[in-house]
Amino acid sequence: MNILFIKKSQKPEAKSQILTFIFSLALWLMANASFSQEKQQDTTKVKQLDEVLVSAVRVTSKTPVSFSNLDKKEIKFRNLGQDIPILMNYLPSVVTTSDAGNGVGYTGIRVRGSDASRVNVTINGIPYNDSESQGTYWVNMPDFASSVESLQLQRGVGTSTNGAGAFGASLNMLTDSYSDTTSSEISNSIGSFNTQKHTVKFSTGLMNDHFEIAGRLSTLKSDGYVDRASSDLKSYFLQGTYVGKKTLIKALAFGGYERTYQSWNGVDATTLVTNRTYNSVGEKYSDTGDFEGYYQNQVDNYNQDHAQLHWNEKISEHWNSNLAFHYTKGKGYYEEFVDDWFYTNVLFKEDSKFTFLGLDEINVNGNPITSTDYTRRKWLDNNFYGTTFSANYKDEKLDFILGGSYNKYEGSHFGQVIWAQFASQSELGNKYYDNSATKNDGAIFAKANYQISSKFSLFGDLQLRNVIYKINSPETGLVNANFNFFNPKAGLNYTMNEKNILYFSYARANREPNRTDYEGENAKPEKLNDFELGWRYTSEKVKFNSNIYYMVYKDQLILTGNLDDVGNPIRSNSEKSYRLGLEVDATISVSEKFFLRPNFTLSASKNIDLAVEGKNYGTTNIAYSPSIIAGNIIVYKPIEGLQISLLQKFVGEQYMNNIESHDAKLASYFVNDLNVGYEIKPKSVFKSIVITGLVNNILDNKYLSNGYMWDVYPYYYPQAGINFLAGLTLKF
Repeated sequence: MNILFIKKSQKPEAKSQILTFIFSLALWLMANASFSQEKQQDTTKVKQLDEVLVSAVRVTSKTPVSFSNLDKKEIKFRNLGQDIPILMNYLPSVVTTSDAGNGVGYTGIRVRGSDASRVNVTINGIPYNDSESQGTYWVNMPDFASSVESLQLQRGVGTSTNGAGAFGASLNMLTDSYSDTTSSEISNSIGSFNTQKHTVKFSTGLMNDHFEIAGRLSTLKSDGYVDRASSDLKSYFLQGTYVGKKTLIKALAFGGYERTYQSWNGVDATTLVTNRTYNSVGEKYSDTGDFEGYYQNQVDNYNQDHAQLHWNEKISEHWNSNLAFHYTKGKGYYEEFVDDWFYTNVLFKEDSKFTFLGLDEINVNGNPITSTDYTRRKWLDNNFYGTTFSANYKDEKLDFILGGSYNKYEGSHFGQVIWAQFASQSELGNKYYDNSATKNDGAIFAKANYQISSKFSLFGDLQLRNVIYKINSPETGLVNANFNFFNPKAGLNYTMNEKNILYFSYARANREPNRTDYEGENAKPEKLNDFELGWRYTSEKVKFNSNIYYMVYKDQLILTGNLDDVGNPIRSNSEKSYRLGLEVDATISVSEKFFLRPNFTLSASKNIDLAVEGKNYGTTNIAYSPSIIAGNIIVYKPIEGLQISLLQKFVGEQYMNNIESHDAKLASYFVNDLNVGYEIKPKSVFKSIVITGLVNNILDNKYLSNGYMWDVYPYYYPQAGINFLAGLTLKF
C-alpha cells in the first residue's frame, strides 16, 4: 500500500525545459573543460575524483560512525533481479520484506527497527526519499543494482547528508564509474514464479582520453509468489563522462517504469492457515454479496525519470569542489475497483457514496440511488529538483568539507473516476479530489576530521537545515509548517595500534513529520540523541567491528501498526523512547578458499510510559523492532572462478503494535539461501562468461517478514518457500 511516490511536474513543459538546461550545461562544461585540460591523463588521480562525488556523505574508518560497505563484486553472483533491499539483507541490523513474497516488486527495509521512511537514501549524493512520505520505493528503479558501483549503509544518525535527517540509517549509492576500455554485456536470468530479467550494458571506454558514454537497458517480469502479485518493470541508465587531469564531469539520465498488480493488503490470520498466497485486492461482489471474481486491472502504474549533472574539480593539491544539479520527474496512479457492496458492508467506508465523489443522488426507475460501483485512479504528478555543493580541503592532518543543498518539491494529488455503474452528473476526466503540496528543503553543513596526534583524531559535524512544507487537502487540512533544525555531531577516534581502533561519537538529529502524520493528531517534529561506542580490529585474516548504540528519542514518530484508508502506515508521537543495542560483524579468512562473514545485533527498543487513547501502558516494545537480528555468509572458493555461498538470516520475534497485543506478534524466522557462481574467462570472443544460481529459502521455511493491524486483526505478508533464480552473463 505504498502509494506516495516520488512524482513531479504539474506543467507539461517543465520536464523538457529542466532536462534541456541540465544537458546543455553538461555539454558546455565538457566542451570548455576539454580545451583547458592536457591530453595525457593520470588515471589513478582521476579515478579518485569519482569517489569525491560521494565524499560529502560517506565516511571511512577514521570517522566514528558505524557503517558497512557493499560493492559490485560482492553482489555480482546474487544480482539476478531482486531489489536492492534484498541484496542488502545480510548486512548488520537489517530486516527486509517483499509484498509479492519473492523480492521483486514492492520491497522494504528496516535498520535497527527503523522503517524505510527513516533511512536517508542518496544517489551520488542526491536525495532520493520521497519528500512527502519520506519513504523509498525501489520498485520505481528496477535493476538499479546493475548500475551501482558501491553503496554504504551508515547506521544511526551518521554524518550530515542531503535530504531528510536519518533517524535509523543513511544509505548512499555511487553509480558506475567510467571505464578505460570498450565493453558490452548481456545478462539474462530466469526463475520461479515466471521471473525473468534481461539486461544489456555498454561502455565506449575513454574516447580521445577524455570522453566516455555508458548505458544500460533492463526489463524484469515476475508473477510473484502471492496470487496475481505480478510485476512488469523496465529501466534505463545513460551516463556521459568527461575526464580531465583535474576535472570530472558526469551527466546522467536514468529511470524506470513499473506496472504491478497490487498485493499490499496482505492476508488475514484465518486465511493464512489454508491459503498463504491469498490476495484480496480487486475482489468483486454482487449486490447480494456473492463473490464474482477479480478486477483484472487493479494495478499500480508509475514512471520516474532522473537527471543529474556533477562537476568535480581538483582546484589544487589540497582543495577540490563538487557541484551538482538534479531533476526528477514522476507521474503515475494506482487503479482500483470500488465495489459498493464490499465497501458498505465489510469495510464500512463511504468511498462508494455519491456524496464522497461530490455527485448528486439520482433516481432509476423511481428508486433512489446514493452509491455505485466504480473504477478510480489516484494520481500523483510531481517535480523534485535542486542542487548540492561542497568544497573539500585535505592535508596530512585535516580533512574538512563545507557544503549544502537546496531542493524543492512540487506535488499534485488528484483522483479520477474512469468508469461508474451510475455516473450521476460526472464527466470523464473530472477530479473528485484535487490538492497540492510544496516543500522547500535547504541545508548547510561543515564537517571535519582532524588528526590531533598519531593516536587521536577528532571528528566534528554541524548542520543547519530549514524545511518549509505546505499542504492543503481534506485529510490534512491547511498545513503551513516551517522548521529550523540544528544538528551537531562530534566524535573521537583512538588508534591503539595498527590493528585496533576505538571510537566514540554523539549526534543530534531533528526530523519533520511526513504527510500522513498530519492526517491524525497534531504531529510534532522528532528529536534524537545518538551515542555510539565502537571497536574496530583489523588483521591479515580477521576484520572485526563491534558497536554499542544508545538512541534516545523525544517525540519519536513510531509506527502504530495500523494503516490509513489508502494504506499508508500510521505513526504517532511517543513522548519518550529509546533504542539500545550491540552490533557485531566480522570477516574471517579461514583459509585461501574459505571465508566467514557473521554478524548479529542484540537490542532493546522501548517506549517509556506509553499512552494510547488515554490509557498508560508503561514501558513497551517499539513496534517492528526485533531484539535479535543475525546474519552469516559462508563463502567457499574451491577452484579459480567458482564461488559457493551459504547465506543465513535470523530475525527474532517482533510486535506489530506498541501495546504488545498477543495477536500482534510476528514469529521469529531463520532463512538459508544457497548461491553458486562460476566465472570463465575465455581467450577469445568473450572477456567473461558468468553462470550463476541462487536457491532462496532452501529449507522451505514458511515465514512471515512483515504485517500490520487492521483494528485488532492481524494481516501478514507471507514470503515464498523454496524458489530459485539462475542467470547467464556474457561480457564482451
